[in-house]
Amino acid sequence: MMEPVERMPAIIKGLRKLYPDAHCELDHETPLELLVATILSAQCTDKRVNVVTKALFRRYRAAQDYAKADLDELEGLIRSTGFFRSKAKSIQEAAKVLVAKHGGKVPETMDELLQLRGVARKTANVIMNTAYGQACGIVVDTHMKRLAFRMGLTDETEPVAVEKDLMALVPKKDWIFFSQGMVWHGRRVCFARKPDCPGCALNKVCPKRDV
Repeated sequence: MMEPVERMPAIIKGLRKLYPDAHCELDHETPLELLVATILSAQCTDKRVNVVTKALFRRYRAAQDYAKADLDELEGLIRSTGFFRSKAKSIQEAAKVLVAKHGGKVPETMDELLQLRGVARKTANVIMNTAYGQACGIVVDTHMKRLAFRMGLTDETEPVAVEKDLMALVPKKDWIFFSQGMVWHGRRVCFARKPDCPGCALNKVCPKRDV
């Protein structure tokens, strides 16, 4: 099997052929909605988050709404996403900072996003990549971690370290697509428990570690 850097062009080409329309699957219309949805997506499926945010986004439309929200009510609306108390607190505290420091708008820099409660590099990268089209890094969620290891692209397990390895392998021009394409592949083919290796278009360039 070739080295990761030698296999990467074929991996990216294969992902683009498989998922030319790969995109963030969290329903949203604004950067604020994407921020909230991404916070809710921790330890929760995008499908469940999209069910919850239908009502949530009708109830709260601006950062000011979240900042002034009754916490019990907010918790009730997001309860089914899990860890609802922590998530509600993060959303409200982040919204208060948006109102106080950013005019109610979601900032467009990685550094400023990372100052918001509930926002680590994964969430910040989702915002920068999807809402603002800026390639500041690669989104590392549970799917990306699993596939990056399985494909022999990293030996790391900590998300920031995984991201660092991937950023060294993937051309910057492909960071945004790679973030989305790998997640789509993880949800559709390279499953955690029973990956469809025989039916995978990337079979020949994947060492299938631990499969």
